[in-house]
Amino acid sequence: MIPRYTHPDMGRIWSDQRKYETWLQVEIAASEAMARAGIVPVEAAREIRARGGFDIARIEAIEQVTQHDVIAFTTSVAEHVGPAARWLHFGLTSSDVIDTAQALQMRDACDVLLSDLEGLMQAVHARAAEHRRTPMIGRTHGVHAEPMTFGLKLALWYAELARDVARIRRAREGISVGMLSGAVGTFAHLPPAIEADACRELGLEPAPVASQVIQRDRHAELLSAIAITGSSLEKMALEIRGLQKTEIGEVEEPFGKGQKGSSAMPHKRNPIGCEQIVGMARLLRSNAGAAFENNALW
Repeated sequence: MIPRYTHPDMGRIWSDQRKYETWLQVEIAASEAMARAGIVPVEAAREIRARGGFDIARIEAIEQVTQHDVIAFTTSVAEHVGPAARWLHFGLTSSDVIDTAQALQMRDACDVLLSDLEGLMQAVHARAAEHRRTPMIGRTHGVHAEPMTFGLKLALWYAELARDVARIRRAREGISVGMLSGAVGTFAHLPPAIEADACRELGLEPAPVASQVIQRDRHAELLSAIAITGSSLEKMALEIRGLQKTEIGEVEEPFGKGQKGSSAMPHKRNPIGCEQIVGMARLLRSNAGAAFENNALW
């Protein structure tokens, strides 16, 4: 996402820094679970936690040679850890780390979405109460139909947002799973108890069954829930855009001090926020389509 449209908290979650931090979290949780099981020396697990670190520039330089992101990452971490790094990534395959770490990022991203949606719901609820007796014309097919109140319109939005929140909460639960089951999900190198122990430390549920990766229907469910939420926001934005037309002028989005609507026409107060919401909602739908394609796991 380009910076102009990036939510600061979301940008931090999906930064390279955070990605490698979550990879390291998984590596540490796995090594400590193996230490508790007597597979990895306890002192080695302590060293991995105490000394584990990475340098993004170094990872990128190593990847230019290895053409493998996880090997580049573990090599950089090993340079920080020292001799105990021989136990780093022990018994794991790349997707054990990547997919489990990505679950942590997706869970955090859901929390950002839910927090903002709950704030939006509170604002819509307050406005619905404020305008419960504010009359306006109700329209069907865009044509005047019967009188209604603006509060009723907002109550409709509030109820839909509540459903969006419920969908994202369900999807958050669905993606909050980890796996340490090996190259094809057979636990050939580590017993399931290690996966369960490490996931518990990370606040995740172990995937009941996995292949090389956590199955992508989980990701598709989340992206679908996000896309549906985006379509709800698009509905609201389109309604505001329509009601802000000069010849209607019933509502308008905020226009801040110093904001400009046009370089040539100083009278313009364009619904730019609503226009951006509509465009972003379309992008979310296209991303959801990509998630459906990815579920086949070619």
